[in-house]
Amino acid sequence: MTTNSIFPQLEIPDTLAAGPGPGNTDERVLQAFTNAGMADHMQPDVLRGMVECKFMLRSLFGTNNTYTFGVAGTGWSGLDCMFSAVMPGDTVVAFANGTFSGIDALTLNMKAATANELMVDSLNPKAASVVVIEVPHGQSVTGEMVEAALAEYKPKWAFMAHWETGSGRINDIRGFSDACERHGAMGLIDAVSSLGVENFAIDDYPGIAGWASCPQKGVLCLPLTYAPVSFTDQYIETLKASGCRTFVHHPIMEARHWGIVDGADVEKGTYHRTHSGYAVAAFHEALRITLQEGLAKRAANYVYHEAALSEAVTAMGCEVTSNMTSLVVLNLPDDMAGREMELVQACRAEGFGIWPTLSAPVQVRIGILNQLTRASITDIVNRFAEAMNKMGADLDLTAVNDRLDTYYSKSLAAE
Repeated sequence: MTTNSIFPQLEIPDTLAAGPGPGNTDERVLQAFTNAGMADHMQPDVLRGMVECKFMLRSLFGTNNTYTFGVAGTGWSGLDCMFSAVMPGDTVVAFANGTFSGIDALTLNMKAATANELMVDSLNPKAASVVVIEVPHGQSVTGEMVEAALAEYKPKWAFMAHWETGSGRINDIRGFSDACERHGAMGLIDAVSSLGVENFAIDDYPGIAGWASCPQKGVLCLPLTYAPVSFTDQYIETLKASGCRTFVHHPIMEARHWGIVDGADVEKGTYHRTHSGYAVAAFHEALRITLQEGLAKRAANYVYHEAALSEAVTAMGCEVTSNMTSLVVLNLPDDMAGREMELVQACRAEGFGIWPTLSAPVQVRIGILNQLTRASITDIVNRFAEAMNKMGADLDLTAVNDRLDTYYSKSLAAE
């Protein structure tokens, strides 16, 4: 290989994305992406699409927050935007119960660290003003945990992931918000895995000042479009008073391009970054699809089909340890324990994209993002069972499918 090598045209085959995310993007979203005409980022239809996305996002979040918009990029772009209000020396309590809330806690340490603390270890600083409450893998953050920590430390900011895909656990958002209100903390929430999957409205949680999500999970709009964020007036006023150390993801500057200026919607925004007409069209269609279906109906469908998947893998001898509705996290049967990575790699080699957990103990994660049909769940179950059999599990596929049929037949009869 030389520096002037010209490689063959890249061809990427279809994969069933059956992990924690990203999920397979809806065909209508892909069509909206590819059908968009060539346009500059200030073309009127692009700007109109951004304005309409802004209003649809408010409906999806369930909020009257004016500062609700999309940050160009992945979920980490949205989280970085939200965390930008945290300044060196700010007091923070963060709850970590899995890989991603752990990375969020690291980010908060970086944001709150002083210059001297960064000099000690810039990639893993230990800011004196940040307290990280480590919750064991596989357990949820409870309201009691949050109450105790905020009562003791009285921080300016408190952080929690709503749904932690690292371990497949839902955390107590009501308890978190109530504790933030009682103790005068401004709550920050990683809603990367819950927005568009769970039926909730963020205005019902007044203790939370900032929310950040992603485009590639519940919203199902490619990994690189817009990460939804929403901020209360209190958050924005705090940001104005203290400033932040970013231009690219500055919440107030980002909002200006979406026609949000000085706390109000305006006819024309102010330039901040170059947006893609293709991304705007795709994001716009993804939001339309979600709102047309209705969040309550979609959330109920996730509950319904996740229960089917959980029942099927339990019939295979696996132990489900998660309580999310878009993701099943499981332990393999005792006689296959320790072979999780081998199984995941074998599945991925067949275009079946399941995932291991990224922290100990190693478990298997199977997701159902945008796979909300009986046929899709049946396909996932059979691919997983066949992969286990290739490793010597000796599962009776007929019995496994009978278990699925019984579940769906009972559900239909109840309806």
